[in-house]
Amino acid sequence: MSQNFNADSAEKTSRLWGGRFEKSTDEMINDFQASINFDKRLYREDIAGSIAHAKMLAKCKIISDADAQKIIDGLKKILAQIEDGKFNFSVELEDIHMNVEKALTDLIGEAGGRLHTARSRNDQVALDMHLYMRRTVQEVQDLILELQKSLVDAAEKNLSVIMPGYTHLQRAQPILFSHHLMAYFQMLKRDYDRFSGVYERADIMPLGAGALAGTTFPIDREFVKTELNFSEVYMNSLDAVSDRDYILEFLSAASILMIHLSRLSEETILWCSREFNFVELDDAHCTGSSMMPQKKNPDVPELVRGKAGRVIGHLNAMLVTVKSLPLAYNKDLQEDKEGLFDAIDTIKFCLKVYAQIIAGMKVKAENMRRAVEEDFSNATDLADYLVKKNMPFRQAHEVAGKLVHYCIERGVYLKDLSLDEFKTFSDKFDADIYDAIKAETCVNSRNSLGGTSTAQVTKQIEIAKKYFADIVTA
Repeated sequence: MSQNFNADSAEKTSRLWGGRFEKSTDEMINDFQASINFDKRLYREDIAGSIAHAKMLAKCKIISDADAQKIIDGLKKILAQIEDGKFNFSVELEDIHMNVEKALTDLIGEAGGRLHTARSRNDQVALDMHLYMRRTVQEVQDLILELQKSLVDAAEKNLSVIMPGYTHLQRAQPILFSHHLMAYFQMLKRDYDRFSGVYERADIMPLGAGALAGTTFPIDREFVKTELNFSEVYMNSLDAVSDRDYILEFLSAASILMIHLSRLSEETILWCSREFNFVELDDAHCTGSSMMPQKKNPDVPELVRGKAGRVIGHLNAMLVTVKSLPLAYNKDLQEDKEGLFDAIDTIKFCLKVYAQIIAGMKVKAENMRRAVEEDFSNATDLADYLVKKNMPFRQAHEVAGKLVHYCIERGVYLKDLSLDEFKTFSDKFDADIYDAIKAETCVNSRNSLGGTSTAQVTKQIEIAKKYFADIVTA
C-alpha cells in the first residue's frame, strides 16, 4: 500500500474517518453533504456532551485522568474561541463534531484523539440535538408566557370594552373584547403544555449507543445522564440513534402554535382595516406604501400569517423524510436540522413581536360599541327574554326573527322600536325589554362558567395570573 500513497491519499487521511479511503472526496460532494453551515449552532451542546463523555471515560478507566483533564481544558478553550468569534469552521470537516475534535487534537495533541473512544457521530449528534431541544423548548415557553402576559394585560385594561362576537364572520352576539383576547391566552396555554411534552421526550440520553449497537468499552451511561441532567437513558441503542420523534413533536407543536398566531393575525388585520376600525397598530409595527401616502399596512401580522405555512412545511418535510427509513442511522437524518432550526427561529420571532404588537395596540372602544348597537347581535337575548316569560324557545326564536326582519325593512334597530311595536309581535313584551337588549345586559347575563360576563372574564384573568405565579414557583 505504501507505493500507492500520494498527495491525494495524504489529503484524505487528514479526515478523521479517512483511513478506509484512497481518494479524497469530490469538492462538490463535500459541499453537498457538509452540515457545518447550519449545525455549528450546536457548538455549546457538542462541547458540553464531549466534556461529560471525557469525564465518564476517565471514571471508567478507559482513558487516564490526565488525558481527560487535557481534553476538558482544551474543549473549554475552544468554546471561548467560538464565542469570541475567533474559531474558523471548515466545510471540509463536514460538521460541528469533527470541527471541534480536529481543533482539540491540534490544540492538545494525542490526548485529543482519545475523546471519540466509545462513541460515534451517530450517538453524538443525537445527544447534541436532545440537549439543544431541551434548551430551545424552555426558550420558546418563556416567549409564550410573555405573549400570554401581554394578552392578559390588554384584557385587564379593556375590561369594559364590548365588541361583536362573530360566527361565519357575521356579527353574532355581544362579547367583551377581553373575553376574545383571553381565548388566545387559552390557546397559548395548550401550546405551552404541548412543548412541555416535547421537553419530556427530548429529556432522554442517547450517548453510549455508539453507531447503532452499543460499545465494547465498559462505559457508564448513567453517569453521563446525571452529568447532563437527563431524566432517562435510551434502553435500545438502535432507537437511540434513529429516534427523531421529539423533533417531529416539536415541529407539530410549532405548527399548531403558528396556526394560533395566524388566526390572531387574521383578526388583527381585519380589526385594523377601515371596514372594522376596531384597533390601530403602533407605527413601529406597520409600514407604508411607496405609492399611496395614506396607507398604514399591517405587514407584521401578515408576515406572521404567511410564516405559518413555512413552519407547517417543515413539519411535512420531516414527516416525509423519516417515514421510510430503516434502522438505524441514515444520512437522510441530517435533514432534520435546517427545517427545525428555521422553524425555531421563526416561532421565536413571531412570539416576541406579537407580545409587542398586543402591548402597543390602540383599542377603539367606541367603534366596537357602535358595531354592537347598530346591528342585531342582541336578537338571541330578545328570544331569551321571551323564554324567561314562559314562551317555548322555538316560538321565541321565530318572534325574534320576525322582529329583525321588521326592523331591516324600516332601517331601524331593535332598540329603536316602540313598546307598542314590540307588543304587535307578542303580548309578553314589557318596558323591561329595553334593558334586556342593552349591550351590557347581553354581556353580563352570560354568567355561565367560561362565559363573557365581566365577572367570568375577571375570573379568567385571576386564574391566568395564578397560572403565571405557579410557573415561576414550579
